Amino acid sequence: MQRRTFLTGTAVGAAAAALPLTGTAYAHPGHPRRGRRATVDVHTLDELRAALDTAGPGTHIVLADGDYTVPADKPLTVRGRHGTRTAPVTVSAASRGGAVLRGERSFVFDDSSDITVSGFSFRQSTTLDVPPNCHHIRLTRNDFQLADIEGLHWLMVRADDTVIDRNHFHGKSTLGIYLGIEGAGNDGMAQRVHVHRNHFSDHTFPGSNGGEPIRLGVSPRALSSAHALVEHNLFERANGDPEAISVKSSDNVIRHNTIRDSLGGIVLRHGNGTRVDSNHLIGGEEGIRIYGDDHVIVNNYLAGLSGRAMVVGSGTARDHVPGEPAADRRGNDAPDRVLIAHNTLLDNAGGLSGESHRPHEPRDVTVADNLLVGQTGNLVEMANTVRFVWQGNILFGAAGDGNIPAGGFLRADPRLVAGSDGVHRLSRTSRAIGAATLWPAPVTHDIDGHPRGSCRDVGADEYTTAPPTHRPLTPADVGPHAP
Repeated sequence: MQRRTFLTGTAVGAAAAALPLTGTAYAHPGHPRRGRRATVDVHTLDELRAALDTAGPGTHIVLADGDYTVPADKPLTVRGRHGTRTAPVTVSAASRGGAVLRGERSFVFDDSSDITVSGFSFRQSTTLDVPPNCHHIRLTRNDFQLADIEGLHWLMVRADDTVIDRNHFHGKSTLGIYLGIEGAGNDGMAQRVHVHRNHFSDHTFPGSNGGEPIRLGVSPRALSSAHALVEHNLFERANGDPEAISVKSSDNVIRHNTIRDSLGGIVLRHGNGTRVDSNHLIGGEEGIRIYGDDHVIVNNYLAGLSGRAMVVGSGTARDHVPGEPAADRRGNDAPDRVLIAHNTLLDNAGGLSGESHRPHEPRDVTVADNLLVGQTGNLVEMANTVRFVWQGNILFGAAGDGNIPAGGFLRADPRLVAGSDGVHRLSRTSRAIGAATLWPAPVTHDIDGHPRGSCRDVGADEYTTAPPTHRPLTPADVGPHAP
């Protein structure tokens, strides 16, 4: 965890096309196949280094399957190599996962752009780093299971426009994170990093802090806008930290991710202006926790969690400000001007709650058109608040209302029905249909990808008989063999 907060931002990023790896035969070194892409087949690390040293736009270097130990003094250096957006330099294994890279280091990037690395099994003993003097680096369809060393971070991204897609990160039991995103200097953030279709699983570090699958920033970088897009990733048994996605930067988008059977949740720990939209958190412990300002939390489905589903935190400071001492930045920023709307909280041990152990309470938060259903405890247990707006929420079940203000909710049976994917959605006679009140509408679609229309329903689901476009993710949807 590394003492972080939960953020949500408005980042944009275009999805990168999947790179096919067919395992077919390629031309021999020195005899590239004719056509747009010059393909070079290599069989040794020395041949790979030589090919990297001369690669240009459109070059595709293919390393034969095998188990390779990279000498510490002779890494696979990609220096001064530049592809283009339409013709990147591509380095791939002959088949997905077929080339295993062991040793202290593997690829070392320096002053390079438009480079794609695909299909490798990384087993090295030091961090794989994408430095800030590079840009448009793509790591796709790789398998990451680095040495299980205490404190080792596996992948650190500091370069603008990096794409991390369709990889599997798994099998760590010690302190350290799977993927960290930072930037240049002491407070910069890499811009427009796109993390999608990855599988993060089986982090079992037993400590209470420091084993996040994704850490998007660190405390000194919290006020820097990153415009990162983290979407369509699956987290399973992410038990190395209470934060599966730890946001410590500003202006990001976290959407359409699935966190299942995990200790960790989505935490906006430091920073402002992040959007958390249409995520499934199912059968784990932590839900969504919020610190910082101007976040938008919409369309999320939180079900069967053994902890608190959604926490609007308290602060050690009213706001973090530029130039403050680094030690002050580690504290919690009280939430201000946060929108929480169209979420479904179903059968969790705790519902929507606050915190009272810090001096600064949340202010100017709108809680609207959410669906809260539970059988035990209270559905709302807020601490001190200032200028909260409560409207259009629907509560149901044996659980108590808690301290939600009268007039901010309706008690009604939403008549939920479980689908084949286990998600409970509205049925055609639900009181939630057409009952949303917030205007202007904060969402155009629901968690399933269905359009909301002009008369919106309460909760994450908009009633329709059409099949969902987006469902909770499974291993078949992510990782090296994903579509």
